[in-house]
Amino acid sequence: MDGSSLDGGPYVSIITVAGNAPAWLDSVLSAWSTYGLALFAVLMLAAWWRVRPGASPRTAMALAAPLIVVAAFIADTMIKSLVSEQRPCRTLHTVTLEACPPMGDWSFPSNHAAIAAAAAVAIWFTHRRLGAIAVPAALLMAFSRVWVGAHYPHDVIVGLIVGAAVAWPLTLAARRTAPLVDRLRDTPMRPLVAPR
Repeated sequence: MDGSSLDGGPYVSIITVAGNAPAWLDSVLSAWSTYGLALFAVLMLAAWWRVRPGASPRTAMALAAPLIVVAAFIADTMIKSLVSEQRPCRTLHTVTLEACPPMGDWSFPSNHAAIAAAAAVAIWFTHRRLGAIAVPAALLMAFSRVWVGAHYPHDVIVGLIVGAAVAWPLTLAARRTAPLVDRLRDTPMRPLVAPR
C-alpha cells in the first residue's frame, strides 16, 4: 500500500515544520517518540498500586492491563503484516528527525500509537486521574511519531483506533474476573490484589 496518496501532503508539511522547529522541541518530541511508552508502564503500575486496597473489579482491570496492551500490539502487528505499507520516509524520500526504518518494517498502523491507546484506555477505566494523564500522553505519542517522520498521519490515527478498540472490550471483560481476585486474597498471591 502506498500511503502517500492518502495524506502524503500533510505528512510532508509536518516534517517540514519539524525540520524548522527549535532544536529543543525536536529533541523533546524525539525523546518522547523513542522512550515515551515507558510512561504507560509506570502509569499501569501506579494504577494497580492505587486500586489494590479497593474494589476487586478495578484490581482485576489493573492486573489485566499489561495483557490487554500485548493483545493490542498483536492485533496491530497482524494488520501491519497484511497491509504492508512502506514507511513514508522510504516512499517520499524525505529527510526526517528519526532514521528511516529498514525495508519490511511496515508503517500502517503505528504500533506505538496502538500500544499507547490500549494502555490509556485500560488506565482510564482503572483509575480516572491517571487516565487523565494517559489519554493526552497517547495522543502526544501518536503525534510525535509523525513529527519524527516514522509514520503518516493515517498510520497513527488507525493505530489509536486499533489500540482503543482492542482495549475497551477487554478491559470491561476483565471486570468479570473480580471473583478470581477475591479468591486470590486468601492465597500467597495476596500482595498482587491487596495490601499486606
